[in-house]
Amino acid sequence: MQEYQQQFIRYALYCGVLKFGEFQLKSGRISPYFFNTGLFNTGAQLDKLGQFYAQALLESGRQADMLYGPAYKGIPLVSATAIAYSRIAADMPFAFNRKEAKDHGEGGVLVGAPLQGKVWIVDDVITAGTSVRESVEIIGAAGATVAGVLIALDRQEKGLNQLSAVQEVSAQFGIPVVAIISLADIIEFIGFTEPDSEKLAIISAYRQQYGIDLV
Repeated sequence: MQEYQQQFIRYALYCGVLKFGEFQLKSGRISPYFFNTGLFNTGAQLDKLGQFYAQALLESGRQADMLYGPAYKGIPLVSATAIAYSRIAADMPFAFNRKEAKDHGEGGVLVGAPLQGKVWIVDDVITAGTSVRESVEIIGAAGATVAGVLIALDRQEKGLNQLSAVQEVSAQFGIPVVAIISLADIIEFIGFTEPDSEKLAIISAYRQQYGIDLV
């Protein structure tokens, strides 16, 4: 785990974005942790979040010509990431979509720079993969190429077919998914900071039961 990933976990804990306890997921599973990027809800917090996204993309070494954020959660995320990326690397165009097409003014469903080249989708997490699939269709229809997906957290958790949502998206579209942190990183972090805690034992057991196999 890199230093910026440790910093991100600490910041997520500080902002209440990452919490430990008992949380029921949509799947019915009782998770020992909960992660909600919507709780990065001030200007300063969003600014800092964008820096972590930009750093993750830069550290991946992958080529990107522009960024795309799926409505609605992806809109502030892609905006913050583009701003942060311009500070540490290069000024990169970005765009996002409307949920409903605008029938006046410039019209259409897209706002921002024209979609072209290698486009990275910026989102919070991948659960069912619905927003990614919709984004792939929109980007492809514009004649651009989806280069990958950039998210905050990879839960590394099995779905119904033993693959995680991230693995399913990556396999279906043949694209990489880059996450700022993963469940494995959270467990490693707790191991550093609270090696003898009950928390570590509980979250490790959850990982053992529901986690994907790491190669």
